[in-house]
Amino acid sequence: MPKATFRIWRSEGQGSGEFKDYSTEITEGMVVLDAVHQIQAESANDLAVRWNCKAGKCGSCSAEVNGMPKLMCMTRLNTLPLENPVLIEPMQAFPTIRDLVTDVSSNFEHKKRIKAFKPKKPEADGTWRMAQADVDRVQEFRKCIECFLCQDVCHVLRDHHLHDEFVGPRFLVHAAALEMHPLDTEDRTADLKKLHGIGYCNVTKCCTKVCPEGITITDNAIIPLKERVADEFYDPIKKLIQLVVRKR
Repeated sequence: MPKATFRIWRSEGQGSGEFKDYSTEITEGMVVLDAVHQIQAESANDLAVRWNCKAGKCGSCSAEVNGMPKLMCMTRLNTLPLENPVLIEPMQAFPTIRDLVTDVSSNFEHKKRIKAFKPKKPEADGTWRMAQADVDRVQEFRKCIECFLCQDVCHVLRDHHLHDEFVGPRFLVHAAALEMHPLDTEDRTADLKKLHGIGYCNVTKCCTKVCPEGITITDNAIIPLKERVADEFYDPIKKLIQLVVRKR
């Protein structure tokens, strides 16, 4: 059987660490996570890696493969240039706990800060009615598996480390799912501007590129939310009307 070399980041935590090379046999149909598990069994029993479903639905095995944020369970070896070592390292936007495992708990704190769903009152017969087009619009955002690859590739979090000021693309998607829900009555526009830092996003679309669920994050979620913020806080006609009213 042919062999491939995997250059894996080994670390006891944030800060010091090093890449180590491991060679293992590969077979047709293997994914990166298969190779990592095989290396664990053969030569690195203490290698830490987070995973669960191995079906691309739990979002647990996020890492960077050859410098690109990916799900290891969905990255087939036959798509990689195996003549060179395959570089596997933890997500760079989050603190490393050990080896390939990162601390993504800050994401859950962001989610708590977003105002929850607040439905309008039901119709007289006790039901709610929604247009199918509105349902379909929100359904796209609900496909998110919270792998946080979009958070990892976002330059605001990855390069500038503004985790306290910017919720990141995953939670702008979450906010969009609530804001665009046809039954929701909550207003999150001010929070998007002041608390969630939507102004930091400069719509490079890198988050959309890495999403394993194919969610059109930038065009369908972030840009419409930016438009709502612009309409609320930067509309010149509205500002003029407010100025005239105040003078009266």
